[in-house]
Amino acid sequence: MILTVLQVALGGALGASGRYLTGVAMTSLMGRSFPWGTLTVNILGSFLMGVLVVVMANFSATRLAPFLTIGFLGGFTTFSSFSLDVATLYERGDLALAFGYVAVSVLVSVAALFAGLALTRSVFA
Repeated sequence: MILTVLQVALGGALGASGRYLTGVAMTSLMGRSFPWGTLTVNILGSFLMGVLVVVMANFSATRLAPFLTIGFLGGFTTFSSFSLDVATLYERGDLALAFGYVAVSVLVSVAALFAGLALTRSVFA
């Protein structure tokens, strides 16, 4: 258990650093008019999650999962975990549940952010 937590912590630190550096690079390349860094890590992280899940399954390398998926990709972008959840539901044949999960996750998460903004702004107003 302790070793797993350390794997997740190390992977998370590396992933978060990669996210920061990707954001800096994309801002430098593309400017600040659009969240290119976030878009890039979400797409790249989701792609890497797909690659890692298949590679780990084919090479029985699941002992690396805490470091690579939860740690590194979780620190890089949680969107990759979300994408894997959607793919799992879809591949199980739970199409309605998969699309419902997408809709609720996106809409409720954005609504929760706005609620947090409004609540906090009212406290500091």
